[in-house]
Amino acid sequence: MSQGLTEKITLEPYRGVVNVMFADAMIASTRDALILREEGREPAFYIPFRDIYFDFLKRSPTTGENPTSGIASYWNVTAQGEAENDIMWAYEAPPEEMQPILAYGTFDPEKVRIEAAPDDDPKEEEEHRP
Repeated sequence: MSQGLTEKITLEPYRGVVNVMFADAMIASTRDALILREEGREPAFYIPFRDIYFDFLKRSPTTGENPTSGIASYWNVTAQGEAENDIMWAYEAPPEEMQPILAYGTFDPEKVRIEAAPDDDPKEEEEHRP
């Protein structure tokens, strides 16, 4: 069920597994992702902090402000001998209407590989039919 957070933003659970990879290292994996849809932007997966492997991440000095979500904190990554700045961000004190994303992070899809496998994959069902 989709939850309308504001007039232009909706949030819904993703039914399936979401993995986030950087340099062939898995830096997040969850069955509890949320999909945030915002008018004029690509949908974004939000991953619970408990399913993000912070061993690979270090807080960045970068911050940003979103008029709807508040102040974003950023994290850098180092894995498999590679590094990238500001690959993940989170809103640690979102306004009341955005509280569902508290303790969730989202990743820059241009800097990581995001693999989303829905629970009800029609291709998989077809392959396993007798």
